[in-house]
Amino acid sequence: MKQNLLDLTFLIPIRLDTIIRLENMLLSVKYIQRHFETNILLLEADRYNNGVIEKMLNRKINYCFVEDHDPVFYRTKYLNRMTEMTITPYITIWDSDVIIPKEQIMYSIERLRTNEVDMIYPFDGHFYDISEPIRNLYLKNQSLKMLSSQILKMHLIYGNKAVGGAFMVNKQAYIESGKENENFYGWGPEDGERFWRWKNLGMRVELTPGNLYHLSHPRGMNSRIRSIHQIRQTQRELMLVQQSSKEEIQQSIYISKYL
Repeated sequence: MKQNLLDLTFLIPIRLDTIIRLENMLLSVKYIQRHFETNILLLEADRYNNGVIEKMLNRKINYCFVEDHDPVFYRTKYLNRMTEMTITPYITIWDSDVIIPKEQIMYSIERLRTNEVDMIYPFDGHFYDISEPIRNLYLKNQSLKMLSSQILKMHLIYGNKAVGGAFMVNKQAYIESGKENENFYGWGPEDGERFWRWKNLGMRVELTPGNLYHLSHPRGMNSRIRSIHQIRQTQRELMLVQQSSKEEIQQSIYISKYL
């Protein structure tokens, strides 16, 4: 029986650059729909709509296409736009290539529903990157048990304290905290910035016991740092938030919202 997650919306922004990324997205969405009655908003931004994603998704998914000729995928901007499109009290920002055990997702939503937390990661910081052979096996059998049995062959690409890939949050608290920081343009450490912003604001943040499985894919320009200038700019933004007080962050959020 599917679990009831109708008070939650999965927000999945994507730009297709390889067939592998398309396969990963379909695997991730299929896993969600297999186990949950829920809402999924998937936004694709690209130069033109080739219709591939829309044709391969079922009608229960809210699909949105945005024409965007910028080669850099402005993920933070699109996530903020997607948040404004949702009506559920809880949302989850979900990478298009992650698989997380359903029990961890249910634990996380219950923590939100009972108002124990404002934001929760549905894993404990162990972000396992699946190697290509294991990914190919999962593509065939879609067995979570198989993934967990092969964990020693996987790589913790961000150590054991990752704060990216997926998080679940009270929508109103997310809005009040400034949502996504649009000073992060393209791929960068926005996940770390968000974590520290929430901690320094005094928000209730928690991690859920268990793993996240990341389906491997080739890394193009939107999956890596593009230049030394970008490294310096994004690290400066991250350090600024890490060193800011609650009052300083609140003032920054107010300025960005109203000016």
